[in-house]
Amino acid sequence: MQVTQAGFYNQDSFYYNSKESKEDEKSVDKSESNPNELSQEEQAEVDKLEAIDTHVRAHEAAHQAVGGALAGAASFTYQRGPDNKMYAIGGEVPIATREAQTPDETIQIAQQVIAAALAPSDPSPQDYSVASSATMMIKAQQQKAKESQDEANGLEAYKDEKEQKNNLDITI
Repeated sequence: MQVTQAGFYNQDSFYYNSKESKEDEKSVDKSESNPNELSQEEQAEVDKLEAIDTHVRAHEAAHQAVGGALAGAASFTYQRGPDNKMYAIGGEVPIATREAQTPDETIQIAQQVIAAALAPSDPSPQDYSVASSATMMIKAQQQKAKESQDEANGLEAYKDEKEQKNNLDITI
C-alpha cells in the first residue's frame, strides 16, 4: 500500500492528511508478524504524526506563553496513528479581550493580542487575521483619542477666545 501525505495550515491548525493508493496495495499478514510491530510505511506515518504533534503543541504553547492572562487553554484536534496512539494535528488557543477602563489600557490589551497571535515562528492565516483585527482596534482607539484631544483643544480655544472678548469688553 502506497501512502501519500500532505500537511497544510488551516485557521491556526496544522493538518495532516493521508491518502491510500489502491493501485500499489500489498497485503501484509499481521498474524505472521508481531502485532505490535509496524510496517515501514506505518512507522513513517507515525514519525510524521509525531513531528506534526510536536509542531502543533509548540505553536499553541507560544500563543499561550505570550498571551498570558488573556490566553485560554489550548484545545487540539487529534488523529489516531497506526500505532493506535492519538496525535495532535491541529489546535487553537482562545484569546479573550476584556473591557478596558482607559484608551491606554485598550491599546495595551490589543498589543498583547497582536504579540500572542504572532508569537509562533510560523503564524497561520488565522494568526495574521487576529493580529490585523487587534491592529485595527489600536488605530480606532488612537483616532478616538485624537478626536477627543482635538475636541478638548477646540473647547480650550473657544474658552480663550471668549475670555479675550470679555477682557476687551472690560478694558476701554
